[in-house]
Amino acid sequence: MTQQTNLLIKEHDKWIELTLNRPDSFNALSKDMLNELQHAMHDIALRDDLSCVVINAKGKAFCAGHDLKEIRANVDDAFYSKLFQQCSQFMQSIVDLPIPVVAQVQGIATAAGCQLVASCDLAIASDTARFAVSGINLGLFCSTPAVALSRNIAPKHAMEMLLTGEFINAHEAQQKGLINRISQAEELPAATLALVETICNKLPVAVKTGKAMFYPQSQKSLAEAYEYASNYMVCNLMADETQAAIAAFTEKKNPQS
Repeated sequence: MTQQTNLLIKEHDKWIELTLNRPDSFNALSKDMLNELQHAMHDIALRDDLSCVVINAKGKAFCAGHDLKEIRANVDDAFYSKLFQQCSQFMQSIVDLPIPVVAQVQGIATAAGCQLVASCDLAIASDTARFAVSGINLGLFCSTPAVALSRNIAPKHAMEMLLTGEFINAHEAQQKGLINRISQAEELPAATLALVETICNKLPVAVKTGKAMFYPQSQKSLAEAYEYASNYMVCNLMADETQAAIAAFTEKKNPQS
């Protein structure tokens, strides 16, 4: 395991674990934390031996959003602009990463912490996890978290969370589409591992094709999306690994002797 100031990095077979390591600050996303996360994502993007990333956290909270103490100590529009650009870049790097990113959520995920969950491709949470975009309670509309949130859940659900700042529990988060699965708190690491291993057992070419295709097609018209997706299907089918897998499947299903 590699330990930086704010982030723990642990490698497993075919996947890597990034652990937010500011438990005393509820894993708030300080500029230093964001910097370490961005460097980690950059390094992961250059590797071909990984199939999945898990983002989890130490302590009782997953992530309480931006570090308000840091924000109060730097009342300057240039600092704020750089901070939110840095955060937005990191969130986009999750989407742009060639492999899936899974959020493993315990405790609370608020404001930019909820944005982090929404930015990940998949999310699994303990049954005690809670989610909110609560900046409105401090006179600050969670504008940047709204970008990721509104791409996960229906607009009226997103606006209700953004305008009320109220928490939703794990079951509500699952119903709204913010998370995929719920686990008992003590079983959360094992449940996450089971999900990750399922992904890692698929052909990497298919997983990477899927992620590269999925988000761009959703921004296109129906006809454009089908043409775009068809091109990806062709490229996927032309891969040697895919041809070998299809051959093995058909020969097993239809033995020639």
